Amino acid sequence: MVLYALKLGATGFGGPVALVGYMFRDLVEKRKWISEADYKEGLTLAQLAPGPLAAQLAIYLGYVDYHILGATLVGLAFVLPSFLMVVALGWAYKTYGGLSWMQAVFYGVGAAVIGIIAHSAYKLTSKTLGKNKLLWAIYIVLAAFTAITESENIYLILASGLLVWFVEHPPFQTKRIPLASFLILPIAAGTAASKATVLWSVFTFFAKAGTFVFGSGLAIVPFLYGGVVKEHHWLTDQQFLDAVAVAMITPGPVVITVGFIGYLVAGFAGACVAALGTFLPCYLFTIIPAPYFKKYGKTPALLSFVNGITAAAIGAITGAVVVLGRKSITDIPTALLAIITAGLLWKTKKIPEPVIILVSALLGLVIKFKMV
Repeated sequence: MVLYALKLGATGFGGPVALVGYMFRDLVEKRKWISEADYKEGLTLAQLAPGPLAAQLAIYLGYVDYHILGATLVGLAFVLPSFLMVVALGWAYKTYGGLSWMQAVFYGVGAAVIGIIAHSAYKLTSKTLGKNKLLWAIYIVLAAFTAITESENIYLILASGLLVWFVEHPPFQTKRIPLASFLILPIAAGTAASKATVLWSVFTFFAKAGTFVFGSGLAIVPFLYGGVVKEHHWLTDQQFLDAVAVAMITPGPVVITVGFIGYLVAGFAGACVAALGTFLPCYLFTIIPAPYFKKYGKTPALLSFVNGITAAAIGAITGAVVVLGRKSITDIPTALLAIITAGLLWKTKKIPEPVIILVSALLGLVIKFKMV
């Protein structure tokens, strides 16, 4: 199981949806190491809890037969390959980032990333919100708030979940559920921030990101932008877009780009601390509720809470498209590249995102050096 997680972490492209599909194909259908019932329970828990979907599912599947030891080893094996890759990319970026050819590469890549995020926001919106007017209202409010303030408000997202819960399943009309177990860690993480050292600041910020962010891998983008660029000023707008691009060209969970960001902020120690802060909450959110999940996991009130948070997260992603687009689309070539990227992804599902990033990098080189 650990060797399988290592292999998937090193070769699994396509984002969280593709990764969880590979796990079902390989572990349930082919090898039959995991029952379909256990897989479905793990997937549901991963969707309900904050944090990266694929990493949480891998941790849960390791927990099924080998409990905490299995969850720990499988989780580490799944994350480690892509973490080492982004650290290597961080070193190369920091060493050669001032060179004109690398700036040209990310000129093209940054525009393509906007197209990819825009398409992801479209897919998530169409699949998740349906005809629910309350969810649409939450989506619009969060999209507007993120676009205008250029930041993501954690408490507004949590309030969205509570609003849907109270509207659809008023507490006095429904059976009590242990929802507090899902909220203790977010509240603790949100109050633990300290400015004692850079590394501690990095850890607490990314722990908050890993604790509060629901939705797809890209749901973390607006939260990271608000903290990394606007609040702490650790990265510039262009460096942040480059970090998102790194997430697109590496296998494994999308949020592993936090290792790249951490490396730019504080070297290898920063990369380790950022990754630990991001993945520790999702590890705890998996192993702590796992024993009780069979009993409480499908409670309608809890599902409503998560639906509200998910709608808010998708709204924040849509707002982030506007914010990041203003920074990276600076001329006609970048505008065309972003539009073409989104159009290709909308029309066909056969083009892998790493291929789009590679082609965009080459186009960036051609355009930039022709302009010189």
